[in-house]
Amino acid sequence: MSYLPRYNIQESYRWNYEHAPEPVEVEVPDISGEWFYCGLPIGSPLGIPAGPLLNGKWVRYYASLGFDVLTYKTVRSQSRECYPLPNLQPVTCDQLTGAEKEIPATDQMQGSWAVSFGMPSSDPEFWRQDIEETRNLLPKEKVLSVSVVGTEQENGTLDDLADDYALCAKWAVESGADAIETNFSCPNVCTSDGQLYQSAHEAAVVAERVRDAISEEVPYIVKIGHVADEIPAAFLLEALAPYISGLAMTNSVAAIVKQTTTLDEELLFDGQARGICGDATRTASIQQTELFSRLIAHRGLTIAILGVGGVSQASHVHDYLNAGADHVQVASAAMVDPEIAIKIRRDWNAGSN
Repeated sequence: MSYLPRYNIQESYRWNYEHAPEPVEVEVPDISGEWFYCGLPIGSPLGIPAGPLLNGKWVRYYASLGFDVLTYKTVRSQSRECYPLPNLQPVTCDQLTGAEKEIPATDQMQGSWAVSFGMPSSDPEFWRQDIEETRNLLPKEKVLSVSVVGTEQENGTLDDLADDYALCAKWAVESGADAIETNFSCPNVCTSDGQLYQSAHEAAVVAERVRDAISEEVPYIVKIGHVADEIPAAFLLEALAPYISGLAMTNSVAAIVKQTTTLDEELLFDGQARGICGDATRTASIQQTELFSRLIAHRGLTIAILGVGGVSQASHVHDYLNAGADHVQVASAAMVDPEIAIKIRRDWNAGSN
């Protein structure tokens, strides 16, 4: 059973763009202490990653609800439609390790879901203007980060892909982005634009090109996928270190999703692995945060860690910070409950750990 109704893809995507809620006026509790996002001062360690923030209206809505770093949905140098429905399928499983072959689908959201959007993007003419307007309307103390991805072309080279990443990053900065995030991990695409983190050399080629295209003063973050072993983690870190300000992890844990009915079993998404997001990724993401934090400290690097995965309460934020994260992002829980940042702030101030 699909979690979402099967209406026209283009209409549903456009509907979400055009029907973002207005910013709300609500009391947002402060969180004491000094907090930074890759060197930029912020009011709390709470942010929201690319995904829920389809455009500037969505950015401003979540900003009004207590998120201090807003990551604009991944954009490309050309428009691309969303993958077919179902593209947001609830699953039921324990904490994932990355070794799971199949996990069961369910018809009710239980904290985790398989995501299969395929990194769609609006046209550059739209998103460039939208980012400029959003930065002008967003409170000055909020940070607007923009996620970008290169688009692989038929018979294209790594240099072509790197140039496309760099072009998107340059456009985003020119439009007013405070920070740039390049998406090097998307389990829902089979092309190299979604798998760069798995090749340290190729990731470094793209990262260098992006850094050359933007000012050294602009924080540059690379989003990576699940890396559980120390050796590939160390290779990736050393390859990226000369160019980046931070690492965002973990962009889901991939698994095949199986739907079982009284009549038969079916592998969803044509039997291809899809990124599992939400509660089930928390343990793996915290362990990865610990791994990279240790590697960064051992090498004396000044690279921030952005913890992502399964955060839904104040204690989860503390767990990430204790593991070495400098900043924590909330996605699935924020989509289910937009007021989650306010609740986390209240529990934080009440001493919930």
